[in-house]
Amino acid sequence: MRPTPQKQERWWERAVIYQVYPRSFQDSNDDGIGDLPGLMSRLDYLNGLGVDAIWLSPIYRSPMADGGYDITDYLDVDPLFGDLAAFDGVLAESKARAIRVMMDLVPSHTSIEHPWFREDPERYIWSDRPGPANNWMGVFGGSAWSRDERSGRWYLHTFFPDQPDLNWRLDRVRSYFEGATRFWVQRGVAGFRLDAINCLMKDPLLRDDPPAAGQLPLPHRDDYAQLDHLYSQNAPDIGDGLRVLREGAGEDAMLVGEIYLPSAELGTYLEHLDAGFSFELLHATWHPASVRAAIEMGLGPGGGPGPVAWVLGNHDCPRIADRIGGINAGAAAVLLLTLPGAAVIYQGDELGMTDGPGGARHEDRAGRDPHRHPMWWDDSSPNGGFSHGDPWLPTHEVSGGGAAQQTEDPDSILNLYRDLISVRREMTGPLDFLDVDEGLLAYRRGSSHLVVINLADEARPAPPSGPIVRGTHPAVLAQGSMPPALLGPGTAFVALAT
Repeated sequence: MRPTPQKQERWWERAVIYQVYPRSFQDSNDDGIGDLPGLMSRLDYLNGLGVDAIWLSPIYRSPMADGGYDITDYLDVDPLFGDLAAFDGVLAESKARAIRVMMDLVPSHTSIEHPWFREDPERYIWSDRPGPANNWMGVFGGSAWSRDERSGRWYLHTFFPDQPDLNWRLDRVRSYFEGATRFWVQRGVAGFRLDAINCLMKDPLLRDDPPAAGQLPLPHRDDYAQLDHLYSQNAPDIGDGLRVLREGAGEDAMLVGEIYLPSAELGTYLEHLDAGFSFELLHATWHPASVRAAIEMGLGPGGGPGPVAWVLGNHDCPRIADRIGGINAGAAAVLLLTLPGAAVIYQGDELGMTDGPGGARHEDRAGRDPHRHPMWWDDSSPNGGFSHGDPWLPTHEVSGGGAAQQTEDPDSILNLYRDLISVRREMTGPLDFLDVDEGLLAYRRGSSHLVVINLADEARPAPPSGPIVRGTHPAVLAQGSMPPALLGPGTAFVALAT
């Protein structure tokens, strides 16, 4: 693991990072698609929420066959979102509010429309035979190999066929991405979320993956789960590629990996990156034993910050309220924002947004449109204040009201998020679990705070504590009051430790 300075904490070690899905955040020109000027107009909202950084899903030039994760130019902004000048404006206005900006880097594959695919095809991985080189499966189903009709050769694509995989053992591939990361850092970017980074390098011999011996440690789609992906990802020399990204980004930029592996297998990655996302917590069932096990896997020695950035939602999975029930959405916020280490909020989760119906036209072939509907800013504005045009996905109301209405409601989930982010800055020290009723999850943070969450479907006896600092339901968990004897379902609180 890379050494961390002893005297000065890195900015991201306790940061709250807010994921912006630009297409669905705010439209400024009424074309129905969110853009960078729209984002800039909402920076005061993010500042009021109290976040330390924003992470932008891809804004690079792209044919948008996979929501921008299919890139044709890593050094420019797609006109759908604006241009480099608009991006510089976002950087400047964010900096004025002490908000850092992170980008989403997609280094494992490009769009098939990238000029390299025709002009320098050897940058990609090709079969050495007239057909698939092995049995590797694509993440979204079917073979990971497709035939290029023009050349007749078969190329590798871990994801969709129009996203060919790059050969990261080539110097010209590595040097390009080292320069690309440096380009954005020199412009003012504070770090990168590295997409699908465990897929960066594969077995150079292209050996078959063995059949899965049992259930894989993290969930996958049915056909992909049939194999143990021993050779199609996570090559033993993957550190050579990660080192290039670190050299380009520099030591002061945060590198957080979308590393779809168990936390125990992140060692090689953490020699070069700062954290990986906590996929065990993201996929944990809403049960104390499951959630506690996921947290324990992501903690460092002695209960301090560990190898993960905590996350409960993103653009690829159902909304928190849909996964664990709307009654538990506030308790999930208490959980996320009281853990040691960085925490990531997916846009709209702070409003209690649920999945939408999708659109008449399927934008995403993998069925993820319901998780990507536009933000609902104001009940009194057309399309919830997202756009005066026809939104790319239909807008849908939020049961607790738009951001404008929730701002005025002291009992709203938005104000719960705001208060928790403020309380979080006062919480220091390691996490220490307490033995409590089987339906509860409780832990101390250092010597100052106690966190109690009811994950059961009925009321459970609350452990003794000091006065409440913030609770999910202010009417019964008022600030400064003592906790009730019984804690209702879906409720949680932060209190002073006794």
